[in-house]
Amino acid sequence: MQVRLEEFDDPLGVARVEAGDECRIRLVGRLLVGKPGTRDRLPPCAAGTAAHITQIKAIVLNCTLKPSPASSSAELLGSQVLEALKEHQVTGELVRIVDHDIRFGVSTDEGDGDEWPQLRERILAAQILVVVTPIWMGQPSAVCKLVLERLNAEISETDDQGRLSTYGKVAGIGVVGNEDGAHHVTAELAQALTDVGFTLPANAVTYWVGEAMQTIDYQDLPSTPEKTDLTTRTLATNLDHLARLLDDAAYPATA
Repeated sequence: MQVRLEEFDDPLGVARVEAGDECRIRLVGRLLVGKPGTRDRLPPCAAGTAAHITQIKAIVLNCTLKPSPASSSAELLGSQVLEALKEHQVTGELVRIVDHDIRFGVSTDEGDGDEWPQLRERILAAQILVVVTPIWMGQPSAVCKLVLERLNAEISETDDQGRLSTYGKVAGIGVVGNEDGAHHVTAELAQALTDVGFTLPANAVTYWVGEAMQTIDYQDLPSTPEKTDLTTRTLATNLDHLARLLDDAAYPATA
């Protein structure tokens, strides 16, 4: 089987075919293979195999304490992460947790109208999870801790080889606050996310904190600070890169 570049809905005009147990056609960022718009053929797939395009999806959880339609600095930072991911052809959604009836607990379903099971399905359908939280009293928000407690249930959810359902999924962190605490909050989230099976890339956090004992929030700034913009774009680049690596090479089962 042979494939033409022009046959794919690839805005970069870039696709790569790799022969193996299955022929994988995937977007590869800015790595050019052949000339876009030409009839150059890509390498043939192994005979009798199927081809598919790997589409990376992301879900960003906004852990603000404010229900919609209130404005939220965490919402702003989360939306900026999604915009940066779009530059890598990653599709995604932003979910404000307090707009949903998520019950306290450490199971996959607390029953009685609990909306976590539906949200969990969306998390597991994505390759990238980003948790964005404000800082309250130097801590992640109570909503963020609720999310982490619900994710704790994944420790008991494994495949037939004993691997967690979150293995192969990548996580990132966003933190906003008008005082110090971003490093402490990042440490708490990083430990929790890796503990339940997510993999964090290098520079896995983007954040902004204001001057101590002042009232300016991230959403009040006239423009995004250059350093925060850079860390957001770096986070998106590394999330996409690691998600594609893990999509190609899954974690092995423990012998």
